[in-house]
Amino acid sequence: MAQEHGETGARGTATSARGTPRPGRARPRRRSPAAQAPAAHLPVAQVLVDVPLAHLDRPFDYLVPEKLAESAVPGCRVRVRFAGQLVSGYLLGRAAVSEHQGRLAALERVVSPEPVLTPQIAALAREVADRYAGTMADVLRLAIPPRHAGAETAARRRGASAPGNEDAPGAPVARGAASAPGPGADSAPWVPVARHAVSAPGDAGLPPLTRPQAGPWARYQHGPAFLAALADGRAPRAVWTALPGQDWPEEIARAAGTAAATGRGALIVVPDARDLSLVDAALARTLGPGRHISLAAGLGPAERYRRWLAVARGEIRVVAGTRAAMFAPVTGLGLVVIWDDGDDLHAEPRAPYPHAREVLALRAHRARAAALIGGFARTAEATSLVASGWARAVTAPRDVVRRFAPDVRATGDDAELARDEAARTARIPSLALRAARAALDRGPVLVQVPRRGYLTAVACERCRAAARCATCGGPMAVAASDAPVGCRWCGRSDAEWRCPACGHGRLRAVVAGSRRTAEELARAFPGAPVIVSAGAATINSIPPRPALVVATPGAEPQVDGGYAAAVLLDGWVLLGRPSLAAAQEALRRWLNAAALTAPGSTGGTVVLVAEAALPVAQALIRWDPVTHAERELAERETLGFPPAVRMAAVTGSAEAVAGFLAETVLPAQAEVIGTVPAGTGPAGADKAGADKAGADKAGADNAGADRVRALIRIPRPGGLALAAALRQAQAARTARKDAGQVRVQLDPTDPI
Repeated sequence: MAQEHGETGARGTATSARGTPRPGRARPRRRSPAAQAPAAHLPVAQVLVDVPLAHLDRPFDYLVPEKLAESAVPGCRVRVRFAGQLVSGYLLGRAAVSEHQGRLAALERVVSPEPVLTPQIAALAREVADRYAGTMADVLRLAIPPRHAGAETAARRRGASAPGNEDAPGAPVARGAASAPGPGADSAPWVPVARHAVSAPGDAGLPPLTRPQAGPWARYQHGPAFLAALADGRAPRAVWTALPGQDWPEEIARAAGTAAATGRGALIVVPDARDLSLVDAALARTLGPGRHISLAAGLGPAERYRRWLAVARGEIRVVAGTRAAMFAPVTGLGLVVIWDDGDDLHAEPRAPYPHAREVLALRAHRARAAALIGGFARTAEATSLVASGWARAVTAPRDVVRRFAPDVRATGDDAELARDEAARTARIPSLALRAARAALDRGPVLVQVPRRGYLTAVACERCRAAARCATCGGPMAVAASDAPVGCRWCGRSDAEWRCPACGHGRLRAVVAGSRRTAEELARAFPGAPVIVSAGAATINSIPPRPALVVATPGAEPQVDGGYAAAVLLDGWVLLGRPSLAAAQEALRRWLNAAALTAPGSTGGTVVLVAEAALPVAQALIRWDPVTHAERELAERETLGFPPAVRMAAVTGSAEAVAGFLAETVLPAQAEVIGTVPAGTGPAGADKAGADKAGADKAGADNAGADRVRALIRIPRPGGLALAAALRQAQAARTARKDAGQVRVQLDPTDPI
């Protein structure tokens, strides 16, 4: 609650929120509150200020001047004076009286009367902030895109000119009780008006939508039953293990179309723009034009905001997008879908670090909506949802899996070792070369390598010691065949590098990247075209002609009919990552690449360069990700690791972390698991296989050898209590302005 100058609140003092004005800058002149007559109806505005400080994570009361009475609608953007400075905020609601006994400061202005913060998204943001020990302001920064005035004005004019839209959302009209949930709120059940053909409110001018047929869903056990429950207006929840091939976008589109045919909305979240383009095309084929929208950062601020407004106004009810779309304000939400939930792109790298899978599960619970968690692989987190009874497994019978899966062989099996003793140590064993040579007669061959670049890790040729930079201690690498060795952290080149251990000056390759692999394959297959797809040079699709395609995980091009063969190189690089989910992530990347290969019945072959006896290799050979995920979950339950427990990571300087832990009143069941160094160089700089753009898992603010990390775990029922305790400790630190930054992250994707 803000007094006359927005400096003092009934629940605390906000003077320290922004500090003092900059030297030499005069305070703007302000009109006296007495000169601004308050609104006659509901004169008190409850405003959430955009200040990311934990001790200010609550609404503040402001006076609504009469001149702003009509435009100050719940959910609009406002500007208020807070701690002596103008800050942005959202008007959460209006009330007749305030609990604050002093004088209230007035709203400075309404930025726009567009109600961009819907009641359901406000409630969701509060719940996400509480779950992840964050602030609601941080969540809303992720949920609501920046305003684009031109797009907003055009949308308002278009809505006002539409027949029967005199009271369209965003029109400056007076409102009643400010914070009452309206139609489409997540907390209200959606009642379907028809089962087979219906026009939703946002489908004006479009023919009625007919429920799609089951199509490829008929191949799955419980697949048709899932769609039937959707068509009946119920809320089934499924963890879906997709069959290999290119039908998964159509299967998602048919599920979304089934929900849309009952008048409900659907929200689909995929890892990246390449997957989004596939889903977008499938939705267009299934639903027809004008019934869905895709949200992605690549659209540009104006177009993305225009599309987001169309969703917020209820004009479009089927939405597909990347991670940020998990907060899209879909009206009458009836289905949430997440594809490939194990991809680290689903984990938000900004505070409070929510995961798209968890946010969509919360939305399904709040809206009593259906949920579909799908992928070629199965994560331990999704398996825990099945084990708890929250969701049911949707899988195909084993005979159907064998019909669509490629033939998978590992180079380290006994038969191959007996034939080729070098298969255990060779980077590209003879089995892989034979399979690629035979498959090139039928079509393209995919070669997956964990890292892009040339030589991403090198060592001394004599003593095998890893080559390190003499300046910063970072790992050395070679960028090209004619380039000198250089540091991957500081970028310093060292053409005269010598091993500090033995004095030798020659290097040997330890990990070869995509470009070095392309060179090796070009020599082994003279005359065959070699295509490289990695990083910024990712290729979306290629024609079904003979070629060798070298790609990093997630950058594999699509090809009609599938690849004739696939070779998965350097399995030890993925399995050797210092990560709790190393095996799970390796299997996910292998399955995603192998799923692009033609079925074994048509000659499709996959060669895995890894030890065949490993459980993760056997899961790929048998195409059985479910059993591997169940085993992974059982091991984590035994060891007390997520998702069997909830875990928090507290990162910062040693002094700051120690002080934070000392003053945090943890729940009785919480356990602090030591304090260890957070890293030895730039965050994520030495993470193997981190090739997908945007995957900044650690955060640059937590880099450096002087930073430490403490892990806290608690049984899952105590997760909210742990989050509340950590948030309270953060609030105390920000209120005192303690030195040193402490980062708190609940459920980190990679706690170790």
